[in-house]
Amino acid sequence: MRILLVEDDDHVADPLVTGLTRHGHVVRHVATGGEALRAEPPDLVLLDLGLPDLDGYEVCRRLRAASDVPIIVLTARAEEIDRVLGLRIGADDYVIKPYGFRELLARIDAVTRRVRTAGSDETTAGEPVAGLVIDARTRRATLDGVELALTRKEFELLLFLSHDRGAVRTREEIIDAVWDENWFGSTRTLDVHIGSLRAKLGGADRIETVRGVGFRLTGAESTPPVERG
Repeated sequence: MRILLVEDDDHVADPLVTGLTRHGHVVRHVATGGEALRAEPPDLVLLDLGLPDLDGYEVCRRLRAASDVPIIVLTARAEEIDRVLGLRIGADDYVIKPYGFRELLARIDAVTRRVRTAGSDETTAGEPVAGLVIDARTRRATLDGVELALTRKEFELLLFLSHDRGAVRTREEIIDAVWDENWFGSTRTLDVHIGSLRAKLGGADRIETVRGVGFRLTGAESTPPVERG
């Protein structure tokens, strides 16, 4: 896998590059946000937030606007508001320093596995119900004919909720399906994405909270994945 490491501290970057290379990855290390934005598109980005030229959040935002490349934030910023902001602007995972190298490898595996799984879905567009149409084949969702600007994680969450329209999905089912059963983070991540998705769908009534259980999507339909032979 081609990994872009964006880290301005060589004391952190050098052993990380060595370790990832030993595990078979091809790592390019850059020390600034500008270099990261100009770099050849990688398979995954490891992004520090404390960069000398651009704020890491801005780098994350620009990378996400340009592509669906998986982004894992590696940072010492441990406050909840920092984690929420990072996830809202498109990061796929948020790892707080110091972290164990094996944990980082597990998170890389989990993120890339989710991307591969999402990319293999073959779902045709659902019939418009209350104006919301979700198409997993093209990874697009439209509301009243207008395409929604969703992050990859928001789209995967919406798609999962739509697979059985009207069914209640527990928080555990959603975390396992969208974030992976080995997710290390807080379930607060799910609430953040539900809130963001509701805002983009035009209101809380699109995703109903079933108290003590989970969430239910209303007003959308998509067909099941096509069975592979």
